[in-house]
Amino acid sequence: MLFALEVTMQQGWTVLTVIGELELATAPRLRQRVVSLVGEGRTHIVLDLAGVDFADSVGLGVIVAALKRVRGRGGELAVSGAVPLVRRLFEVTRLDEIVDLFPDVDRALAALTAAGPAEVPGRLDHG
Repeated sequence: MLFALEVTMQQGWTVLTVIGELELATAPRLRQRVVSLVGEGRTHIVLDLAGVDFADSVGLGVIVAALKRVRGRGGELAVSGAVPLVRRLFEVTRLDEIVDLFPDVDRALAALTAAGPAEVPGRLDHG
């Protein structure tokens, strides 16, 4: 099973790209990477899920924990590129009400950098 995490810096934000299924077997790797990034002081993160075609409750739990971790350090976490199936999980669980969802990394960064870290605008992909 292919699962990969890639980290890049773009416009002052850490972009953490996830590729593969985000589930029981792989979610701990994402959790560990987020813990490591936050430990390095990277608290403004865009989680790019464009390469994730499946996520389960464990994967969503890791995303919620990541959100709490970065916000606890005065940072922010946004999600970009969620495919319809994964996006639907955010909606059904109402996580879309606490995590900003963007259609892609470019639009996420445009909105996040325009607002500054303290104020993230409304979601761009609604409407």
